[in-house]
Amino acid sequence: MVVTKTDIKQKLFIFLQYLVPQHLVSRIAGVLTQSRIPWLKSYLINKAIKTFHVNMSEAADPNPQNYPTFNAFFTRALADGARPVDEAPSSVVSPADGQISQMGNIEQGQLLQAKGKSFSLNQLLGDDTALTEAFSDGCFMTVYLSPKDYHRVHMPWAGTLQAMTYVPGALFSVNQTTSEQVDGLFARNERVVCSFETDIGPMVVILVGAMIVGSIETVWAGQIAPPKRQLTRVNYKQPPQPVTLEKGAELGCFKMGSTAIVLFGKDAVQWDANLDTLSDVQLGQKIGELCSSQS
Repeated sequence: MVVTKTDIKQKLFIFLQYLVPQHLVSRIAGVLTQSRIPWLKSYLINKAIKTFHVNMSEAADPNPQNYPTFNAFFTRALADGARPVDEAPSSVVSPADGQISQMGNIEQGQLLQAKGKSFSLNQLLGDDTALTEAFSDGCFMTVYLSPKDYHRVHMPWAGTLQAMTYVPGALFSVNQTTSEQVDGLFARNERVVCSFETDIGPMVVILVGAMIVGSIETVWAGQIAPPKRQLTRVNYKQPPQPVTLEKGAELGCFKMGSTAIVLFGKDAVQWDANLDTLSDVQLGQKIGELCSSQS
């Protein structure tokens, strides 16, 4: 077997992620990206635009200098009409701009991570047995948000929030290289599990943290930062005001690139046959539709 320079670089990249203090590195990155020092924040923003070819013409504010911090730039809003949401009554839409890492059915409690690698649904959901059973034989889609992408996550389908679970974990990178080589990646990384009830059954949207992700936020709870990174579940079934979000409505955001995973129950949704692993998607784009039994 011939070992190429690319193979060596990839193995070194993975090895270093095991070696470095992931949470410390991420906290340091968080401090830098929140800095309001004019020259520093401008340098970081301009470097990101040039390196990742960020299309600022789509932003609500296209002037990079108007953002007070790098994080404000990174979580920038889009201009009105930049991402129209598919209006077909039966369409399920992409929760974010990004690339499909994997998609398919949940089989025997496992989700496909990469060729030859799967991970546990129960572990992904923070060992919530009841929630795991609700998605047995359901379907999933994993969308990777690269540094160039819009970093807010939206609703694939309308729903009412039932619970939110913060699951502590590692902070491996979530790009394709790491996905192919780190076992159980998405069930190992820090994540926020948002569970919704919809008119087609249960739906979960999971925001997966990653290396140098400053934080994960939701529109109803703000920044998710439980003390001591302990598993934390919050019940929203009977809040003073139920949290109901329409299809395409904003759900939360990442401060730096990461991954969103969408789950639906059995026979609820069928994914678009024109999409596959590594397909690029945009927020609001149709990625599936209701199964005939739901129509």
